[in-house]
Amino acid sequence: MVGNISFNQIRLIAAKEFWDRIRNRWVLAVTLVFAVFALLIAYFGAAQQGAVGFRGIEVTIASLVSLVIYLVPLIALILGYDAVVGERERGSLDLLLSMPVTRLEVLLGKFFGLSAALSLSTLAGFGSAGVVLAYQLNLEALFHYFGFVLSAVLMGMAFLSMAVMVSVLASDRARASGAAIALWFFYVLVFDLLLLGGLVVSGGGVSGDVFSYLLLLNPADIFRILNIFSMEEVKTLYGLATVFPEALANPWLLGMLMVFWIVAPLGVALWKFE
Repeated sequence: MVGNISFNQIRLIAAKEFWDRIRNRWVLAVTLVFAVFALLIAYFGAAQQGAVGFRGIEVTIASLVSLVIYLVPLIALILGYDAVVGERERGSLDLLLSMPVTRLEVLLGKFFGLSAALSLSTLAGFGSAGVVLAYQLNLEALFHYFGFVLSAVLMGMAFLSMAVMVSVLASDRARASGAAIALWFFYVLVFDLLLLGGLVVSGGGVSGDVFSYLLLLNPADIFRILNIFSMEEVKTLYGLATVFPEALANPWLLGMLMVFWIVAPLGVALWKFE
């Protein structure tokens, strides 16, 4: 117990959320999806250039980044959008809050439990693919692959935090699911198009520095930059690398920004939930 927060209560709620996902085989399904896609991309990612087979960790990560940006945010948002509003509609939230547990403990317990399930599936899925590829990788390549997997976990937690925020703010599950899908469309599909459209409309009047800072408003772009700037060959595969200053590409800075994207939506959710 620290202050008015009981870590034991948080642990119990998190464990329930986690084991619920284990029992309904959600973790197993997502793990298999990640593992299969990772192996397919590793061996067939360069098929459009007429080459089949493992082409190196840099080419593999470049291809996996595009996959993860689409899949992980969607899975995270689907996983968390009904964490609170679903319990409210079923009537179980009032029963839970009638027990000696605070709203902060409920919210943190649900977030940590769902994060554990999402992190386990991400680590197990991409980790199992890494084990299969390990005999072809040196220590440096394994380090970059582990960094890629860790950054995917952080991005998933950022979008899961948004999902929990939506679940608190929404009045029913239908609105929560709609808002979750809208967030996915905005951050994964629309955000970069809006930035590029702004550059075109301004006729280059917007400086590259402004463009670079705007990219940091999207956790999916932070994930992309983290992996683009980790290896030279990957940087050459993205035109983005030519306009993004290396000073902003510091892994520690980007990691802290990703943590901000995890904490900030949770803060909004707690404010509303209280």
